[in-house]
Amino acid sequence: MIDLRFKLSAMGKSIMNITSATQLREYNAPDAVLKGRVILITGAYGGLGRELVLNCARLGATVILLGRSLPHLEQLYDEIEQLGYPQAGIVPLDLEGAALKDYEDLAATIEKEFGQLNGLIHCAAALGSPTPLQAYDMMEWAKVMYCNLHGPIMLTQTLMPLMDKSPNASIIFTNDDRNTAYWGAYGASKAALKASAEILADETENLTNDNDEPRITVNLVNPGLMRTRLRAKAFPGELPSEVPAPSTKVNPYLYLIARPDPREAGVNFYY
Repeated sequence: MIDLRFKLSAMGKSIMNITSATQLREYNAPDAVLKGRVILITGAYGGLGRELVLNCARLGATVILLGRSLPHLEQLYDEIEQLGYPQAGIVPLDLEGAALKDYEDLAATIEKEFGQLNGLIHCAAALGSPTPLQAYDMMEWAKVMYCNLHGPIMLTQTLMPLMDKSPNASIIFTNDDRNTAYWGAYGASKAALKASAEILADETENLTNDNDEPRITVNLVNPGLMRTRLRAKAFPGELPSEVPAPSTKVNPYLYLIARPDPREAGVNFYY
């Protein structure tokens, strides 16, 4: 995995044609660059998820919307239809309570209905409470862990056989470094998710297509400060006008999902 925070460094084998962090931030996706691709986005109607859904659909992708609230998913589905973008799919699923069988059924449904899956973007997240570990409620801890760690990993695991059939698939995990006091289950789950993504990137780097290009790239994006409901809950005294909108954070995701240079392996990108 390539780390684009301060420098470019390769984990495992050498990487060809590594792009710069600036190129990811300033990526201007060509029209229809995602035409014919099927992309699943979790947390689809949240701040970042919604922006990615609309941008991927605008660029020609068939987007599968995954979230816990069916009415919110239907509202976003209607918006996509009104804009004239490719018809979306809807998956009402709560990562806090979903079992492995739910993910296996989802994978089977995607294969039956769409025949392929070219991209998976993880945006769903649960904050939990700002509580010292000594007093943290273990039921809440488990719920946050399921939403932020166990759910994304189970979803990725069950969808990878389908993605492996694509010559240029991409998995993107949304990262956040919060390993200081009172971040509790949120900070712990994000640290574990980062480690899991790095492990998966290392395990998949030698899986190549007929052109000796990575079949699946595993990427991490830390979008930094964003004007979202989750951040407003974490920082209630913060002025929303002083926080960047999620729309300013989508370019690295679009670059990594479009894979303009298919020879590049996964990256760890920090705003």
